[in-house]
Amino acid sequence: MGGTNLLRPVYSLGYPFAVSAAENHAEDASPEGGPGLARGPAGLEKGGLEAALNAVGGTQQTRLAWRDERRVGLHGQIRRVWAPRGGKVRPRVQIERSWRYLALAVEPIEGCLSWCWIGNLKAARIATALQQWQQDGIEAVVVGRASGHRSGEAKEIGVVLVFQPPYSPELKPAERVFEELRRVIEGRRYGRLAEKRARVEEELRRLAADPERVKSLTGWSWIREVWTKLPLEGGLEHGQSTQALVLS
Repeated sequence: MGGTNLLRPVYSLGYPFAVSAAENHAEDASPEGGPGLARGPAGLEKGGLEAALNAVGGTQQTRLAWRDERRVGLHGQIRRVWAPRGGKVRPRVQIERSWRYLALAVEPIEGCLSWCWIGNLKAARIATALQQWQQDGIEAVVVGRASGHRSGEAKEIGVVLVFQPPYSPELKPAERVFEELRRVIEGRRYGRLAEKRARVEEELRRLAADPERVKSLTGWSWIREVWTKLPLEGGLEHGQSTQALVLS
């Protein structure tokens, strides 16, 4: 990894990838193919994750999490409700511009959840969340390619960062947890933002107390398959960053 600028093509299940140190590329530049890299997210699913984790010494003992953020505010969503047949439903819609960001880390293999609240998605706030998860024992985090994730502040934390292909929210297990939260939380009015946050916290604690439920939501087959292919033991090269990108 280190200071080399060479890309090492890795072929897995017929899909080629490039694995490299993230710091060797400009923030919005792609190593090869330009915008063509965004055509499909199949790379991480089809072998890029395995290559990226092997590149930094990941093993089956590594605590690996997927992170994502979701804005939680008082601009509510309408949900379906039961009503008498033929009756008109008049939902009360809440529209207030007050919010915080829920930063969530999901460990699909162990069925664990870690979370914190941040005021914005700037680099300093994202680095604070990474630092908290590092203190909780998380060693590697799969993240999107937002600028805050690729900042120097995030890299200085020491958690290994594995970057997803661009435009691939369907590869984020945290999205399934967010769906569960929306199902339970949305569709009602809240007096204050603190009240809605408390309801989110309650539901997150309920999910965190049921690892099997978290695994059923987030432990997708391709993630478990990659995990079984990693070495049983070894050590991460902390402070490294890798990319799993689909090449055209």
